[in-house]
Amino acid sequence: MPLAARTHPLVRARLRRAAVAVAAAVALIAAPLSAAHAAPAPATDLDGTCAVLRVGSGTANYVTRGSVGYGTRGSSSTAVPIRFEATDLGRYRLIDAKGSQLYLSVLGTVMPGSSYGDRADWTVTRDGAAYRIAATLNGKAIGGFLGSLVATSGSFTLQPSAGCAAVADVATSVSGIPAPGVNPDGTLNGFIDAHAHITAAVGFGGKLRCGAPFSPGGVEVALRGCLSHSALGLGGYAGALVAGTDPFMDPQGWPTFDDWPTPTTLLHEQAYFRGIQRAWEAGERVHNALLVANRVICEVYPDRVTSCDEMDQLRLQALYLRDLQDYVDAQSGGEGKGWFRIATTPAEVRAIAAQGKLAVIVGVENSELFGCREVLDVPQCDTADIDAGLDLLQSWGVSGVYPVHKFDNAFGGTRFDSGTQGAAVNIGNKVSTGHFWEVEECEGATDNEQPLRSDEIAALLKTVTGLPHGTVAPIYPQGGVCNIRGLTELGGYLVGELMERGMVINVDHMSLKTADAVLDRAEAAGYPGVVTTHTWADRTMIARIADVGGFVASYANAAHTQGGRPGFLDEWQANRDAAAPGAISAYGFGTDVNGLGDQAYARDDAAQHPLVYPFTALNGTTVDRFTMGQRTFDLNLDGMATYGLLADWTADVVAQAGADGPLLKQQLMSGAEDYTRMWEASIAR
Repeated sequence: MPLAARTHPLVRARLRRAAVAVAAAVALIAAPLSAAHAAPAPATDLDGTCAVLRVGSGTANYVTRGSVGYGTRGSSSTAVPIRFEATDLGRYRLIDAKGSQLYLSVLGTVMPGSSYGDRADWTVTRDGAAYRIAATLNGKAIGGFLGSLVATSGSFTLQPSAGCAAVADVATSVSGIPAPGVNPDGTLNGFIDAHAHITAAVGFGGKLRCGAPFSPGGVEVALRGCLSHSALGLGGYAGALVAGTDPFMDPQGWPTFDDWPTPTTLLHEQAYFRGIQRAWEAGERVHNALLVANRVICEVYPDRVTSCDEMDQLRLQALYLRDLQDYVDAQSGGEGKGWFRIATTPAEVRAIAAQGKLAVIVGVENSELFGCREVLDVPQCDTADIDAGLDLLQSWGVSGVYPVHKFDNAFGGTRFDSGTQGAAVNIGNKVSTGHFWEVEECEGATDNEQPLRSDEIAALLKTVTGLPHGTVAPIYPQGGVCNIRGLTELGGYLVGELMERGMVINVDHMSLKTADAVLDRAEAAGYPGVVTTHTWADRTMIARIADVGGFVASYANAAHTQGGRPGFLDEWQANRDAAAPGAISAYGFGTDVNGLGDQAYARDDAAQHPLVYPFTALNGTTVDRFTMGQRTFDLNLDGMATYGLLADWTADVVAQAGADGPLLKQQLMSGAEDYTRMWEASIAR
């Protein structure tokens, strides 16, 4: 059967929704105008159903599979069992007993296909006991004509059956009864991932990453390999540049996963939705889904299907997050029935947790928010752009903002990346702003060291970045340096508006001068809505964030310091020491999954002190090893190669804390509550 159309997945999803709406409208118009006759309704509860299809309601004819296509004159004993697999609310793949997927050919006949595509997606509506099945692509209904299953007006009744084909899926390997998501006193009981990028698959132009957190075609489509991300395509070399991975790695994903995912395969999907489900089943109660964008990275990578404008990238991801919620609903029996629920207010977080589900809050992390670049210190926006932009973000359900990300912008200066990565990001800063980072020597806290480099870096990258020929990269002093840029006048206006709206301000990635000015304003206003979520704020800021009532989380690294990365336990202790005694009574972490940042490596001492499987999760469930396809993952060997091992990681860091384990467990399981209280207090101020 034909492969899926080459339209971007998000665009295809929107077109399908439009087709569903048109089909429903046509059905409503054509229906008899009788008060006793209800209009056909989307059938949203058929996922996993195994049935044979009886043609119409007054015949004894059933759908059968023939040597070529499908017939409609079979008996109940010769009928082919068909499995319904949800692709969206009211939409399904239809899979026969041989594992073939029914699709509508260009000739209007229904044929068996080997893979999922646009023509194998079906919209199903129900009118009493009768079901109407139509191709989502064009709204054409199917039925029996001259003994064949073809595009024609028709309806079916479904009779439960056995013998359906098995469908590829991923089990969470979590069992047992979890502790309630809400304690007897009404507080939330669970941990928070305060920094994750589960929508990145459609960011950066839509082609930078291989794989997706979900697909209408199931895991086989969502996690299949990409030749473009091997040595045969640009993605393999981009991955080598970004993360040092081998461009000659095996690109095969499902079902073997020989070479990906790993903690460092940053351009491959690391957060398939079943892995998120596994984390929820093991105690995650709040998930901060940060929409992420970077115009420079998008424009550097030539293979793209969407705009590189950062606000366009964020908008597409906001829609995609809703699509993911709908997909989980469709897999769970209907609208609102899924475990993955987007929350736009603290009250919604509490209501979702009370149902035992995962509350997903929305934030944004990008460098050119509202188009507010600065070019040679001239802002490219004004206060009206900020007001309109904040209105737009809130209409998308966004509750938290990064005023500054990787580059200097019209709001303030950035905190530098260090080492070789810092040199590359500095090139991006030049492309975005017209200037390299400008520094001054400083003592004590710094904005990180910069490597001594000459124009050889620009010579190496100019063909990729588009820098003018002869661009000379700066030479910086040895040791720590600080960004000369702090909070701008426009940045002060943005911070004031964020506080007025009760939105959360993330100080990570701000230069020392910028963060210091933001915290000055928060302290003066008594505003608690300031956070650090993934070890990008200097330690000198921790006490001030805690004292004003903000939230502190650190990067979800391995338990102990290794490989040049600080250990999670070391940071937890250092942050508690930096704050006043008792000021940090709850704690969080940020995985930064799919955010071009390494996930936790396997512990150096895992062989001597392994996490023992199966283990007891923080919420009391029993968790065994996580398997995707033919590969079984083990935290001791693989590190947090995929989000599915977050349950393992949380149990491991608590176990590695030794005598402090009970305190860490209590603080992590209080993290969702503490963040929600901070948000409530920000709104109520």
